[in-house]
Amino acid sequence: MQPEQHNLADAVVIGGGPAGLLAAIYLARFRRSVVLIDAGQSRIEKIPRSHNYPGFAGGVSGAKVRDMLRAQMCSYPVRVIQTFVERAKRATDASFHLDTREGSIAGRRLLLATGVTDIPPAMPRVRAALEAGVLRYCPVCDAYEVIGKAVGVYADGSAGVAEAIYLRHFSADITLFMAQGGHQLSEQERRRLSDAGIRWNGAPVDAIRKAGDRIEVMHAGTRTFCDTLYCALGVAVHSQIAKALGASLDETGYVEIDAHHATSVPGLYAAGDVSVGLNQIAVAMGGAAIAASAIHLALGPDWPARTDG
Repeated sequence: MQPEQHNLADAVVIGGGPAGLLAAIYLARFRRSVVLIDAGQSRIEKIPRSHNYPGFAGGVSGAKVRDMLRAQMCSYPVRVIQTFVERAKRATDASFHLDTREGSIAGRRLLLATGVTDIPPAMPRVRAALEAGVLRYCPVCDAYEVIGKAVGVYADGSAGVAEAIYLRHFSADITLFMAQGGHQLSEQERRRLSDAGIRWNGAPVDAIRKAGDRIEVMHAGTRTFCDTLYCALGVAVHSQIAKALGASLDETGYVEIDAHHATSVPGLYAAGDVSVGLNQIAVAMGGAAIAASAIHLALGPDWPARTDG
């Protein structure tokens, strides 16, 4: 769909994941004109099955959640544009103007739901490993599924220590693999791991690959098999637009928000994984509802013509 060049929407939402889709639904139901910009790269598409999403006792795939929200949104007059935002600026009238690959878009309020991307390990067939459950990213999401199993944690910094200790609650068989080897661990970190009964491998990791229904970690000419491997290399936070507009970010790049999901820039809001908080589907959607409600109130009354006769 080609964007209109001069229409000023009440709200522009950037991001087609759960937060962006739900925010667009809320805003449309508030009788606001809404433009949703979707680059088609939501993190949710890579979730093979979520057991934390409400209402699905057997779990649900991320793609199905996305498709259900898209279908629901289609019931309302949301203008969806599939494109990338290349530049953003705030005009003198406090509106937001976006340059995209499809043209210019403007809105009185802007909601960022641009999310994050997990940093994957260097291994072949990452998607197949994720779908098989032998490679995982989020212990908050799915540590329940690895109870009592042989679990590896692959990291390149101290975050791996915290993740291994977190997983120790679910299994007594935890091994930490540091990308550059055990010398990356401080004496205090080694003590914490030892006190928790967690092994760590001293050799640098040479390669990681899916091996049948397990995962194989190769190091210094030997190999260790795990039932599943958690990758703790962190995420890339897609907060570039927020930064360009002058919004405050925390030390890790997340957009800082208040209780209404407003950023430090008037009229700019953020919801979902791009903002400070727990990276969970339910949390993202709750934040989107809060942000959309706050945007509606901030826009003020717009007494529409009566349609009930």
